[in-house]
Amino acid sequence: MTAAQIFDLSGKVALVTGASSGLGVRFAEVLAENGACIVLVARRADRLGALKARIERSGGRAIAVEADVRERAAMQAAFDVAEKAFGTVTILVNNAGVAHAGRAVDLAEEEWRRVLSTNLDAVLYWSQEAARRMLAAGKGGAIVNIASVLGLGVAKGVVAYATAKAGVIQLTKALALELAFKGIRVNAIAPGWIVTELNRDYLTSEKGRALTRDIPIGRFGEERDLDGPLLLLVSDAGRFVTGATIVADGGQSVALRG
Repeated sequence: MTAAQIFDLSGKVALVTGASSGLGVRFAEVLAENGACIVLVARRADRLGALKARIERSGGRAIAVEADVRERAAMQAAFDVAEKAFGTVTILVNNAGVAHAGRAVDLAEEEWRRVLSTNLDAVLYWSQEAARRMLAAGKGGAIVNIASVLGLGVAKGVVAYATAKAGVIQLTKALALELAFKGIRVNAIAPGWIVTELNRDYLTSEKGRALTRDIPIGRFGEERDLDGPLLLLVSDAGRFVTGATIVADGGQSVALRG
């Protein structure tokens, strides 16, 4: 079997949350380039529309669904729209997330709930919905949750984010254990510092560049550095992989653990 065949996603329907910016855009484009029909989900409809148009110009198929991942009714509607357009979602990428910064003792309850509800609660709810529909359709599938190296080791000022991402890693294992025998694989990717439109200004500043001293490979990640892990986990190349967290951080977490 050739690489093109083993990574081919033709006939698959992939739903990507947080698809209006950053890694979500890249994930959607890579999945489309490899043959999947794409369901783009995010709050910014204008950005989704532009991405949909780019995918279609490149010969792909995509629909855009405006939704806040924290809203259960919007979630169900997104899956309904996906099924009407393309059929059952067989690939779910839980990418939507928010960040925060500040001392733990100053963290307001509202901010804690905002981060946890987006970065952890929504991952469970969207995974549940995807799995239920796959099972009802008699189909297997793949769920990929975007975690972080901060789910493996913490830093100052990100208590809610780190807690949520650690929860995503454990949630991934628990879902994988329950769904494996039903043909649904659940895995996670834990990126380190990846340069995107959201953090480019900071990471290219003098203060930001200094962070590369803690990365053994000597540079920040690029969006394309996650293409391989993503395609492995959603395609037949990863058909025997479930419950795993692939760390893509240039060795940063290894250096921290020693």
